[in-house]
Amino acid sequence: MPETTGYTEIAAHFRRLIRDGTLRPGDTMPSYEEAKRQFGVAHTTVHRAYRVLKMEGLTLPKPGVGTVVAAPASNNIGTRVALHAATGSALESSESSRVLEVGTVGADALVAPRLDVPPGTPVQVRRRLVSRNGAPVHLSSSYYPAYVIAVTPELQEPVSTGGSRELAASRLGVAQDQVLEEVTSRHATTSEKEALGLTAAEVVVTQVVRTVTLEDGRVVEVAVKVAEGSTILRWTTSLRPQE
Repeated sequence: MPETTGYTEIAAHFRRLIRDGTLRPGDTMPSYEEAKRQFGVAHTTVHRAYRVLKMEGLTLPKPGVGTVVAAPASNNIGTRVALHAATGSALESSESSRVLEVGTVGADALVAPRLDVPPGTPVQVRRRLVSRNGAPVHLSSSYYPAYVIAVTPELQEPVSTGGSRELAASRLGVAQDQVLEEVTSRHATTSEKEALGLTAAEVVVTQVVRTVTLEDGRVVEVAVKVAEGSTILRWTTSLRPQE
């Protein structure tokens, strides 16, 4: 590396190694001294690079060891919306999505009030398993009201659309406006353990219930995301004053 290497290039180097699986969860990152020698930079440059990785949820400090690669992280909707806008896909290059089930179900006590429909109202569900480098990261079950399915019949097929909400919003002619994400913990069901490759008798999972509304106030999607308890759920929110 040339001496002009900055902290962003160093962060990008290690980010790439983490995302392609060269550095795996639990692996120890090079010490500051090792990184300084590797890149020919000052201590402060390495510190800034490592801070970026930590803020992105890719690494974490481990007392007595140093900096280690964090457990798998699951991006929130804001990150995925931005990724779709930039690349046409809500998935990173190392991620894949497999549709497990599509069909019509009655809206249950969790979904019905968020879709603003009576319990038992028929809604479309799409269940998907998202993996990174072949390892399961989270299960996602998306529920859509009838007016969304009317304009996006593709959501009734067991194939990936590359951005279901974006497709629905485009067909409805109304942009996405805001999302409410509610996070809780609970025990995994048998089917969730099987899909996520979890073998313990009792496994705690993190559940994120996401309600996405359009600019006209209608709900375009309610999604329930389930990830193994050690998976990092990653949010980045700007604290800069809005101009």
